[in-house]
Amino acid sequence: MALGEPPSLIIICPGASFAAALRQRFHVLDFFSSGQSPEAFLAAAAAAVPGPPRAAVVWAGGPFRVDAAFLDAVPSLRCVISTAAGVDHIDLHECARRGVVVANSGNVYSTDVADHAVGMLVDVLRRVSAAERFVRHGLWPVQGGYPLGSKLGGKRVGIIGLGNIGSLIAKRLQAFGCVIYYNSRTSKDSVSYKYFPNVLDLASESDVLIVACTLNKETRHIVNKQVLEALGKDGVVINVGRGANVDEVDLVHALQEGKIAGAGLDVFQNEPKVPAQLLAMDNVVLTPHVAAQTSESRSDLCDHTIRNLEAFFAGKPLLTPVLP
Repeated sequence: MALGEPPSLIIICPGASFAAALRQRFHVLDFFSSGQSPEAFLAAAAAAVPGPPRAAVVWAGGPFRVDAAFLDAVPSLRCVISTAAGVDHIDLHECARRGVVVANSGNVYSTDVADHAVGMLVDVLRRVSAAERFVRHGLWPVQGGYPLGSKLGGKRVGIIGLGNIGSLIAKRLQAFGCVIYYNSRTSKDSVSYKYFPNVLDLASESDVLIVACTLNKETRHIVNKQVLEALGKDGVVINVGRGANVDEVDLVHALQEGKIAGAGLDVFQNEPKVPAQLLAMDNVVLTPHVAAQTSESRSDLCDHTIRNLEAFFAGKPLLTPVLP
């Protein structure tokens, strides 16, 4: 790279304004505006002029997984920034083996995801979206009164993953008068909520399960048939973690068979595909992986990503490093 040239980086995430902000400081190779296939884009990036990229900004829902093949294709990379808090799309061990540092979005999205989780729970319990459809479709004057919902206050809420997002969800639900339980890798001395080392036991004592954990081999399908049956016919599941945290097949069966009362889902196993059975259910609230997405969080993410990149190119520690 010539003296004075801005450092080069790959971005693999949608959003023209996000790319434009990065272009003000860096030489950007943008997959989504390139019109190239994934393979052709990486090959072109590796041979880029004035110099090959040393950093990549990647989207969790994108067409790439940052693994050995990805890093082989662009061997100049020494930094990967995830635009999500989760990094299940990045092989952390392979990155560490090659000396590639990794960062995530930190707490940029946490309050928005917590707000969305609580909003979905209120919606499912009080049937807000279903009642809105009832009115909009002209059924009120024809069918009369709408079925009763269930109150939020007093519910026993089991949170799977009491990290930053889970903790914010807990604080919000305490204000509604809910009783908070949780499951996490270890118990936390900083909270007074009852800890359950086993998700099955957590479900059996809860009216609601909220999934707010990361996705890894231990948490894949952490909510399955047995957990749903333990939650019971009046139980509700909210998922703002990753789609594969919940066994989607088991969830559909539990809803169809009345083994649980409802669900609120922002994430799915094969996004953007959603099981057709879920689309027909009035006791299920669906959103298109937008829990983190507000205009404020988008702006904050851009600023946070730029600060991480500037730290990397200046040879300083990343703001929000992620280790294997």
